[in-house]
Amino acid sequence: MSRSLGLRGHEKLIASYGVREIAAGVGILASRDPTPWIWGRVAGDALDIGTLAGGLATGRGRERGNAGLAIAAVAGVTLLDVLCGRALSARKINERKRLARDYGDRRGMPKPAEAMRGAARDFEVPKDFRIPEPLRPWGSAA
Repeated sequence: MSRSLGLRGHEKLIASYGVREIAAGVGILASRDPTPWIWGRVAGDALDIGTLAGGLATGRGRERGNAGLAIAAVAGVTLLDVLCGRALSARKINERKRLARDYGDRRGMPKPAEAMRGAARDFEVPKDFRIPEPLRPWGSAA
């Protein structure tokens, strides 16, 4: 593969890119939220394009053509990965907005404040709510 792309001497690098893609695929399939793995693929695609651009610059004839085709293929996959990442990220943002409830119009009272003012003036504390005589502080008459 590296020979046909004009990247002789970079065999281990290209093999490591394959391992990276396998790890990203496993991460996408195994995680509950694949969004970070998709964005990791986008970053990996950028590395791939940069490496292939080096083959385009140093390759000769057929190697340059192969590198150009590979760049076009990786660019297409990158576009799909970006679209997928943006869709997943937008879905997460919309989900967060949906889960965040707005309680700004609630005050916790059944009636407006003016209607409730003075409603408890005639309230008398029931005898069983009062502090028992032996537990009252000395000198208190409640």
